[in-house]
Amino acid sequence: MRIEKDLVAAAATPLVLGILVDGDLYGYAILKRVGELSGGSMQWTDGMLYPLLHRLERLGYVTSLWGTSDAGRRRKHYAITDLGREQLAERQEQWAVVADALRQVWQAAPRPSTLTEGWA
Repeated sequence: MRIEKDLVAAAATPLVLGILVDGDLYGYAILKRVGELSGGSMQWTDGMLYPLLHRLERLGYVTSLWGTSDAGRRRKHYAITDLGREQLAERQEQWAVVADALRQVWQAAPRPSTLTEGWA
């Protein structure tokens, strides 16, 4: 399944902040976690993730620190800040409202397979 770009963009900040609540990670590990959480449906690229991380850092939602991996490779690790935790809580409330509204609309609407019946 392909997820629309607008939906991915809207979910990006709360996804990354939510992932970082579990502990600091470097970029590739964040990309891998997004793929795992979405069952492989969301395959982010470096070109999408790093501008987001830089924006979150400018906003004070995350901090970064250079470190060295076990293999001796330099990696930038990102960690959520207290302000980032506050922002995540706010985003969770917003998404709960949106999800509830969608759930109500979808429960009242006919199933997609029945939408085209009689149109052929």
